[in-house]
Amino acid sequence: MRTTAPTESKATPVIEVPAPALPQQQLILTIYGLYGRRAGGQLPISVLIQMLGDLGHDAPAVRSAVSRLKAKGVLASVKGGGLARYELSDASLKLISEGDERIFAPARANPGAPWVLAIFSVPESKRERRHQLRAELTRLGFGSMGAGVWIAPSGVRESAQQRLEARGLDKYVEFFTGDYSSESDMRAKVAQWWDLEALGSQISQFMDTFGGSLEEWTALVGEDPGAAFGASSPELRRSAFRYYVPMLTLWRRLPYRDPGLPLEYLPVGWQGPEARRIFFGVHRLIGPMAESYAMSLVEEAEAA
Repeated sequence: MRTTAPTESKATPVIEVPAPALPQQQLILTIYGLYGRRAGGQLPISVLIQMLGDLGHDAPAVRSAVSRLKAKGVLASVKGGGLARYELSDASLKLISEGDERIFAPARANPGAPWVLAIFSVPESKRERRHQLRAELTRLGFGSMGAGVWIAPSGVRESAQQRLEARGLDKYVEFFTGDYSSESDMRAKVAQWWDLEALGSQISQFMDTFGGSLEEWTALVGEDPGAAFGASSPELRRSAFRYYVPMLTLWRRLPYRDPGLPLEYLPVGWQGPEARRIFFGVHRLIGPMAESYAMSLVEEAEAA
């Protein structure tokens, strides 16, 4: 079900802001990926509290989420400067930077393009690593062909190797790239190797929440991002921030779970291309406004 919260300003035309149920930790990672690097990698905790407050989360919950991320080694505290600050750990910063290409420039393979096989073997004494490998390969968009054999379009190989190396799992995996020579029905094979029902459900969730977003924002600000930004008020930029951060948080799961499988191998009526069109259309229109609002909060905190 789509839940919404109206914007509060009477001076700005109202656009309904979806409020999907998203964990605070995921929203914080989105904020750091979008705006933390533009602020020198660091964000004051007061700014995080204000940003998450705009998204409907109270200060104690934000502090608790930051503490959990710090305990996991995702965030690190920064001393000095008179403000309590946090930054991404080096490993987390590397993963987020590597993820930009997957999230913002997802590629779709063509039929007949090469595949990559990930074949792993884990000693029984370390079977927990086996579970971690399966989970990571699933998150990276690989399909399971059988015990220890996973497959994906070859374009995801480099990012997969980097992610597994960062997780300390690369020593258990060998990668091979090649063609699939069988005359089998690839649509049936893909449905066997990937959980398309789960992936389709995630795409449907995105479409249920944000399917009308491009039409709504275009009606509100027009089709020209530059003109929209130039005419935007502080209230509209805040609305853009409140809209864009949850949208990106929900979107960024999809380019990983769908590794760019050829459309010819996916079910008829697959919604992935339409979800991509909508996300990038809204990203183009309101991303700059959302960034302007976010960075204004950082500047105000620094000046205080």
